[in-house]
Amino acid sequence: MSNPVFTHSQAQLQQLAQDVLRFAKEKGASDASVEISEGNGLSVTVRKGQIETIEQNKDKGIGVTVYLGEGRHIRRGNASTSDFSQQSLKDTVEAAYDIARFTAEDDCAGLPDAETLEMHPLDLKLCYPWLISTEEAVEIAKRCEAAAFAVDKRITNSEGASVYAQQSHFVSANSRGFMGGYPYSRHTISVAPIAGRGSNMQRDDWYSSTRDPAKLAKPEDVGRYAAERALARLNARKLDTRKCPVLFEAPLAAGLLGAFVQAVSGGALYRKSSFLLDSIGKQVFPSHIQVLEDPHVIGAVGSSPFDEEGVKTRRRDVVKDGVVQGYFLSTYSARKLGMQTTGNAGGSHNLALTSLLTTPEDDFAAMLKKLGTGLLVTELMGQGVNYVTGDYSRGASGYWVENGVIQYPVEEITIAGNMKDMFQQIVAVGADTLIRGTKEVGSILIESMTVAGN
Repeated sequence: MSNPVFTHSQAQLQQLAQDVLRFAKEKGASDASVEISEGNGLSVTVRKGQIETIEQNKDKGIGVTVYLGEGRHIRRGNASTSDFSQQSLKDTVEAAYDIARFTAEDDCAGLPDAETLEMHPLDLKLCYPWLISTEEAVEIAKRCEAAAFAVDKRITNSEGASVYAQQSHFVSANSRGFMGGYPYSRHTISVAPIAGRGSNMQRDDWYSSTRDPAKLAKPEDVGRYAAERALARLNARKLDTRKCPVLFEAPLAAGLLGAFVQAVSGGALYRKSSFLLDSIGKQVFPSHIQVLEDPHVIGAVGSSPFDEEGVKTRRRDVVKDGVVQGYFLSTYSARKLGMQTTGNAGGSHNLALTSLLTTPEDDFAAMLKKLGTGLLVTELMGQGVNYVTGDYSRGASGYWVENGVIQYPVEEITIAGNMKDMFQQIVAVGADTLIRGTKEVGSILIESMTVAGN
């Protein structure tokens, strides 16, 4: 039966995976793993009502890893191809084998232990194809941008509105009996309007991104909100240097959660390049903060029944009552640390940071009242986080708030602190939750940071 979305069926990808593993065994590999994927998508960008770009992709690929040796004497080689012919599969296995022959031995390399593998994956319903035509995508992008321009005549320009539709599927397998795969999708509508003229110009953007196109925000709503954000930034002022409370808007709060994830991820830990070394069992956040990882949410962007190595994923408390309960480990990083994999090869899954103090009434307006007099940050620039020391210093813009009311926009400032202190000084988390990638969090209020004017 033909598949209207993909050229190959899951059964065909599984057969190719079995062929690769057979070729690897015949070649003399001790172990092998393979991932085979195929996808297609459409991306269009419209700027000032005119089509700027149209891109269509149709991709496929096979990645092969071959292992030689046993125990603490394992060598590993990788090779890939986009050719699914039998001869190409053999050639790719041969290339990976030859690379493995000449690499250094690594006592932590090798496939995951068989008991950690997910042999009966859940169907988490992660694929909702959006088979729109180019004309339909262009029309949606035009509606989004037109809605931004219609908000106010001070919306004078645009960096464009985009519509992106992508659906893919894959099969992953290894020589220890794991075979799994599924289709998945991700679709986005975005726009970046510009307000003002000359030296008084401001831009902002907004987007909606989901697996299911039926759950995307209306293009008009995305456009209007992006325009309102850009307009609110007009006539921004500078601030002199001070210490004050800082409220991170929800999209930026997701970045703070991301910084925590990076600091307690295996690579940073075994290289000793993290400010949160040996943090399991330690109070990193106030006791009201919880971080939950739930990889099995039906249809969610961060869901997966297994990680990139085929290891089972599981629901767990990463932080409970402010205390770190676990890291984010792949098989390799776990072995480096003398620990067990957490099923996080490839990253985190559906992380939610919450506070026991948060009530349903703690919307954005309530969070401004909790901020009182201080800085609301809505944009960050640069990569100023030192993960070894935790020092944090980033260019920022946002709004000065007094008595819970926004007074005026501010720009060309720097906010600085240390991540350890910032985590400990989380006073409140808003109910204005937003999902950005694999992370869900509301706005985060930090008790005190240094705000420096330029």
